Amino acid sequence: MTMEKDHGPLLKVEDMKKYYPIKGGILGRAIGQVKAVDGVSFEIKEGETLGLVGESGCGKSTIGRQIVGLEKPTAGKIYYDDLDLTGMSARDMNKIRTDIQIVFQDPYSSLNPRKHIYEILAQPMLYHGKSDKSSLDKDLERLLDMVGLSRNVLGRYPHEFSGGQRQRIVIAKALSLNPKLLVCDEPVSALDVSIQAQILNLLKSLQKELDLTCLFVGHGLGAVNYVSDRIAVMYLGKIVELGEAKDVLLHPVHPYTNALIQAAPVPDPKVEEKEHQILQGEIGSSVNPPSGCRFHPRCPFATEKCKLEEPTLKICESAEHIGMKGHQVACHYADKMIMNGKAGSV
Repeated sequence: MTMEKDHGPLLKVEDMKKYYPIKGGILGRAIGQVKAVDGVSFEIKEGETLGLVGESGCGKSTIGRQIVGLEKPTAGKIYYDDLDLTGMSARDMNKIRTDIQIVFQDPYSSLNPRKHIYEILAQPMLYHGKSDKSSLDKDLERLLDMVGLSRNVLGRYPHEFSGGQRQRIVIAKALSLNPKLLVCDEPVSALDVSIQAQILNLLKSLQKELDLTCLFVGHGLGAVNYVSDRIAVMYLGKIVELGEAKDVLLHPVHPYTNALIQAAPVPDPKVEEKEHQILQGEIGSSVNPPSGCRFHPRCPFATEKCKLEEPTLKICESAEHIGMKGHQVACHYADKMIMNGKAGSV
């Protein structure tokens, strides 16, 4: 996807942290913390789609929940259109709540099974003043047309639809309030592969048609790359690489990003798979993360410095020199790996 407009950031996240207490003992006191998100910062420009990718448990879905207000961050700031959401009162938050909507992973649990689709879509539109009784039918028809559904779905219940159809209804529900920012929390991972492509195409066309600003959360780089302008790669609560989607996919710098791409299966049986460096060990614990670089226990290039010093996410100068503008990496040896040809080239 190519950005045609140069907008400022609509969403800005600064040093976000989200810790969950671990309780134990007879009195149920906190005996530890799960550091789901541990110091994450990024921006999303107006009209842009940022993909957030990583293994299960890395904290990417937790970030989405903080942004839409389902949870409050333990620390850090979230700015939407220069408004500080973290310090905002519930009353003020209600005024902009319709601007930020979310599409969840499981379409069935996102819809009230006791209500017709008409009620599910119409009630929020009427309550928030996005439509009135005179224009409701026309607005519903336009909404359904946008997501590729016919009007006859309105009198049916969620259980009467396939997974792909339900996800289209969930997307219509999110769009019914005319949001400016849409958070898509792994919206295709619960669907069949053939249906995933349809939903991804739908999201991509809607983003272009409505000029939506999106945060797309996923665990497959291929799907995330398809709909995203930029990609942020997460590992164990932190962003380790962030850059233009094509740069992250074709020229990954961080060893973890490179491993993610190499682990993806080749869809063509005629293509012989290359020998790749397979990651050793399991993903670390978010309760007791490794010291220094959190990836160092699994990194083939790790040194003593990696075990002791935590790298910061910063612009990689060597990546800038080869045309990867604004490419950020959290690795002590990012520049050295690019110069020595050890950074990925897929």
